[in-house]
Amino acid sequence: MRCPSFEHLSRRALLKGTLATGAGGSLINWGSLFNSQVIANEVKKTQKRCILLWMNGGASQFETFDMKPGRPTGGLFRPISTNLAGVQVCELMPKISQCMDKLTVIRSMRTSQVDHPGGIHLMHTGYAQAAGIRFPEIGAVIAKYLGRDGSDLPNFIKIFSHGNTGAGFLGPKYQPFSLNPEGRLPTFSTSSLKPEIESRRNSLRNFVEDIYARRHKAETVRMHREAYEAARRLQNVQSVFKIDNEWEKYRDLYGDSAFGRRCLMARRLIEEGVPFVEVGQSSYDSHADNFVWHRALVPPMEHAWAGLMADLEQRGLLEHTLVVWMGEIGRTPKVNNRSGRDHYVRSWSTALAGCGVKGGVVYGESDKDGVDVKDNPVTEGDFFATIYQALGIDPDTEHYNGVRPIPIAPFGSSVVQDVLV
Repeated sequence: MRCPSFEHLSRRALLKGTLATGAGGSLINWGSLFNSQVIANEVKKTQKRCILLWMNGGASQFETFDMKPGRPTGGLFRPISTNLAGVQVCELMPKISQCMDKLTVIRSMRTSQVDHPGGIHLMHTGYAQAAGIRFPEIGAVIAKYLGRDGSDLPNFIKIFSHGNTGAGFLGPKYQPFSLNPEGRLPTFSTSSLKPEIESRRNSLRNFVEDIYARRHKAETVRMHREAYEAARRLQNVQSVFKIDNEWEKYRDLYGDSAFGRRCLMARRLIEEGVPFVEVGQSSYDSHADNFVWHRALVPPMEHAWAGLMADLEQRGLLEHTLVVWMGEIGRTPKVNNRSGRDHYVRSWSTALAGCGVKGGVVYGESDKDGVDVKDNPVTEGDFFATIYQALGIDPDTEHYNGVRPIPIAPFGSSVVQDVLV
């Protein structure tokens, strides 16, 4: 006789229940799976990394990867051919046009949050905002599973910070460390004290905290000490953030722009073992003068992006580094009366390259005017599940917020296997 599915007990649930019962109570954690450290240790062996190129405000798909020449929605720019037969991109991206054999472009994104705060949260976490839950950003998840404990460098770094959640319920250990728009360290990151004075103060603080910790078994005590230790370790690697000399050599490759410097810094950090770096570019919210804004923003962005991929490939890093290009929303097919494009999420574009991703793929298609997805729609959950799978992280991995299981990619998400190696 076959028992009904609700009576089934998974191996994970059995082990967790046995462990909790044997310990005489429930496990206390910051959203972690009971065996997440085992999972993390296995994943870390791969040394995979991720760079997120974040187009804040939402770059237009019509002025980048999904042009509609000759249609009312087409806009002012011309399409140009690429090194991928039969595929065209906007004329503003001549360098990326010759990198299409390295890219997977998804032209069929369909997401759920049309405003900026909601979209920024959604496309950093995979989840819509919900009362009582602070979902972790993708950088925090990757820091947890690909990061190195005790590293001198932070495991989650943002250059020109965007996003609005941070580590969420994963806890302070996985909070992002932010650099300014020039990619420089914040002023508070360098101690103003002489080394011997700072060392004595640290010894005194540790002494006091040891006494407190023996009397108060609180998680916050450990986290407080970890934060101080991370700040002190950062003093050992300050030179990593000084790229002026290297910039002289690589300026032409990345393009002489602020975004180019940020991308060079990202490559340097990845090379030093940082598992996740977000690089931001702003001002794509083109409700007015859409074509003027994209003419100004896209050329330096695509120059730096192409340079970054070339640099990673030359150093043997692209094979193990996933480069993600996206913003929080797309732009409307209709051009408004201010020559602008408004927010749009029914059909827009993202791109992936490097680690675990096929090159030379255009996945999905919008209809003839870009109003809707014609085939192979990809939700935010599908997109995040695909990213995690490419990095060797099981997208079904669950954390717990209280007693609620929350997978790192939302329930019901599907990996887009056609774009993965």
